[in-house]
Amino acid sequence: MSHEHAKTATQNACKLCNPLGACLAFRGIENCVPFLHGSQGCATYIRRYLISHYKEPIDIASSNFHEESAVFGGSHNLKVGLKNVSNQYKPEVIGIATTCLSETIGDDVPMILREYKKEFKNGLPMPILIHASTPSYQGSHIDGFHAAVHATVKALAVKGSRQRLINLFPNMVSPADMRYLKEIFRDFGVAFMMMPDYSQTMDGGPWGEYHRIPPGGTPASAVAGSGSATASIEFGSTLASEKSAADYLDVLFGVPAYHLPLPIGIKGNDRFFSLLETLTGEKRAEKYEDERRRLVDAYADGHKYVFDKKVIIYGEEDLVIGMVAFLQEIGIAPLLCASGGKSGLLKKRIEELVPDVDELGIKVREGVDFVDIEEEAKILQPDFLIGNSKGYTMSRKNKIPLIRLGFPIHDRFGGQRMHHLGYRGTQELFDRIVNTVIEQRQNASSIGYTYM
Repeated sequence: MSHEHAKTATQNACKLCNPLGACLAFRGIENCVPFLHGSQGCATYIRRYLISHYKEPIDIASSNFHEESAVFGGSHNLKVGLKNVSNQYKPEVIGIATTCLSETIGDDVPMILREYKKEFKNGLPMPILIHASTPSYQGSHIDGFHAAVHATVKALAVKGSRQRLINLFPNMVSPADMRYLKEIFRDFGVAFMMMPDYSQTMDGGPWGEYHRIPPGGTPASAVAGSGSATASIEFGSTLASEKSAADYLDVLFGVPAYHLPLPIGIKGNDRFFSLLETLTGEKRAEKYEDERRRLVDAYADGHKYVFDKKVIIYGEEDLVIGMVAFLQEIGIAPLLCASGGKSGLLKKRIEELVPDVDELGIKVREGVDFVDIEEEAKILQPDFLIGNSKGYTMSRKNKIPLIRLGFPIHDRFGGQRMHHLGYRGTQELFDRIVNTVIEQRQNASSIGYTYM
């Protein structure tokens, strides 16, 4: 097979570019403009992907590199671009992400920003400038997302007297998941700071007139207060400590950090809710007990349809890991767990959930593209695929049903309102999986039965 030979190039990557994730995270800060230090084409590419998934307009500024910038550096472009954005948008924050080109030529962005602050004192309030290094030749959109979150906390958090506040770093989840998480924290009666929060900026209502910067997002002042919180909760299984916003607050300000996998499935959510009960001293609201009971009942009702089904799951490493825990609960066997990410931790984290990975014949592969996944699919013959829309061509070509999950979902409607987390999100995922199995049986039936 191809993966046993030296791979010379990626074909149809199972990931997206580093600064894309940073732009999304910056969109979760109130009154913030994402700004790419690089070529205009990068901004256009990222806008296209974000708009197709979220169905919302999004402005991404650019320093608009050209041939001269590539040779002599982009300092002038960056300074002029920041000045224009400040004058036209009047933002409180500008989130700057670097692209391959600016990283390759070695632009010293922190130095350029220091110069900019000295040169452009024109009487107007200077926006807060946050810089995240996001070269696309390293990492993926998830790396860029975490880089922007870490850079924001590093730039804004300050030491203060301890207060009853919990920081939540939710990972790159859907706006619907973010709204649900906020509902959970409010029901526990505890103040919280969620960074980022694009639950409104990337999934809002209609506008009477165009907003250059949409309403919503985490206020910079709230991020500043994260240094005085009683605890931080960070979702994710593969984030290195030096890239973790929660660990940064722990080291610098003594805010205890708690790391949890994405809470998908009953066990994962039991752990999340138990942690909240411990941190707040409050019991979960009865409605969450009801959600859990309904989910357990659904597992029992749907077990006969999904038990022993075989799947290939792909996407962001943390999402794949969370889904593996869930699939184990409902009796579905993952044949291949694949990601374009390269944390080096994917198999280790899955082995913690499924200790007999090798004995069960579960393949775990990181740093793969869709050519690799398709070659595996032809041999493994899964019942269906679970992952984002980038796998549709493989699904159609090989006649394997695809359950769409994660980002991007650009060939279906409502990806931004899809739940993944909590008992409620797990319930929706379970229903979709069961219905996919039933539909597959129905379509394959010679008589086309109408009752299950």
